[in-house]
Amino acid sequence: MALMQVNVVPLGTGSTSVGEFVAGIIKTVARAGVVCKLTDMGTVIEGEAEDLLKIAARMHETPFLKGAKRVITHISIDDRRDKKVGIGDKVASINSRLSLENNAPPVGKEAE
Repeated sequence: MALMQVNVVPLGTGSTSVGEFVAGIIKTVARAGVVCKLTDMGTVIEGEAEDLLKIAARMHETPFLKGAKRVITHISIDDRRDKKVGIGDKVASINSRLSLENNAPPVGKEAE
């Protein structure tokens, strides 16, 4: 099982706002039927590496279909083969380690 973080940046759109493009990209991911998490700085998806790369290609293409003239896509893949991992497992691991040290507050929680 692998995790992939994708940042798709549409350029040449005539606006500094990218919300409509991001919404289209998330619809593309949803149609793929995978587990994902949209964050303020990108999208994290879990699945098999080969499938994730295909999804990343579709994500990259989506802004062009909405009129972007240029698209820059950054992809990071963590492909772990010794055990199954999912979205949130890394944060949970760090929080577990922190709780063992001085009752530190958990990380990865959204601000209230």
